[in-house]
Amino acid sequence: MKKNLAVVGIQWGDEGKGKIVDILSEGFDCVARYQGGHNAGHTVSFGNRRHVLHLIPSGIFQPKVTCVIGCGVVLDPLALIEESQAIEKALSIQMQGRLFVSNRCHLILPYHRVLEAAIEKQLGERRIGTTSRGIGPAYEDKMGRRGLRVCDLMTPETLREKIAALVAEKNRVLEALKYPQTIDPDPICDSYTRFGETMKSFVCDTSALLNKLVREGKSILFEGAQGTLLDIDHGTFPYVTSSNAAAGGVAAGTGISPKHVHRILGICKAYATRVGGGPFPTESVEPAGDQLRIRGNEYGSTTGRPRRCGWFDGPAARYATMINALDSVAVTKIDVLDAFGEIPFCTEYKYKGSILTEFPADAAILGAVEPVYKRLRGWQTATAGIKEWAKLPAAAQDYLKFLSDYLEVPVSMVSTGASREETIRL
Repeated sequence: MKKNLAVVGIQWGDEGKGKIVDILSEGFDCVARYQGGHNAGHTVSFGNRRHVLHLIPSGIFQPKVTCVIGCGVVLDPLALIEESQAIEKALSIQMQGRLFVSNRCHLILPYHRVLEAAIEKQLGERRIGTTSRGIGPAYEDKMGRRGLRVCDLMTPETLREKIAALVAEKNRVLEALKYPQTIDPDPICDSYTRFGETMKSFVCDTSALLNKLVREGKSILFEGAQGTLLDIDHGTFPYVTSSNAAAGGVAAGTGISPKHVHRILGICKAYATRVGGGPFPTESVEPAGDQLRIRGNEYGSTTGRPRRCGWFDGPAARYATMINALDSVAVTKIDVLDAFGEIPFCTEYKYKGSILTEFPADAAILGAVEPVYKRLRGWQTATAGIKEWAKLPAAAQDYLKFLSDYLEVPVSMVSTGASREETIRL
């Protein structure tokens, strides 16, 4: 029987999942995205091309792979249409018959973006630092049982009435927030009716499709967005995303049983980054942090925002390893560390003079911890583009072995550059 695999980030997102999924998807029949929205930015590079995917699964560039957007994703129809058309135009990839969208996906509408901007403005210094794409408010409507779904686009005769009622509610909220904008429902009704017509050939019950593939013995790779430390339940709340980015979100976000997830691969950088607000114990505000940012080109692939950079956070990664029950880990961007003669690796947190034995739930405590570092020897030799473990400098091998021993899971892949070829597979 073929084995199904979930690929999850074990930091604050931006770990390089797109590249790893693109490489691995060649050996799978289907890639299914299970949560998040078009705030995700999965970068895939091959040949002289570089593509940033936001909604379409990262298996789309492997010609025989079926791609599924599961019900756990919140969908901006215009973003999906533009992304699919751009890929078709640039690469002559035919989406029809390869891309399937769940009829149960909740929709992002223009008023979700307006509401997000209004709420972030009101929060001031306590703002989350979202991508302002309407993701959070769309998930709020989903949990509040008042959202619209893709299946609603398939019944245009009732869509206008549903949108008008929701817009009236959102305008009352904006008025209460004293936000200087009123939403007009008519343009939304017109555009979303057109979106439904454009999308209908992709829409189906993807839960039924995925379960059919399982019964036929096909293999599925489940792709997450963001990372475990941004998971709504298990991340650094409230500085998190609005969905379950950890492996636990796979079943709910696709409509398959958890028993059909056979293996779980965690993705992490050889150092740590995060975007937006929230605690980041190993952040480097010294020149080393700037050097990591420049060498790693650490700017958001969706927003262009500079990422906060720091050293590998062992306690956070070990917590994510536990939450996901990882079978192995892929380490990306090892080449970014080439410049450093000494590389700090956080092994413990101290809080009020004592070592913490568990990853703190309270963001205030996490923000006040003191990281305890083990200083590992750097290699100061170029590793970019290396494709064989034996060709890595001894100190780079030692660093990866230390990381593996610390997390108590094997390293199965090492990325030494952006392209498919710049990868060591173990």
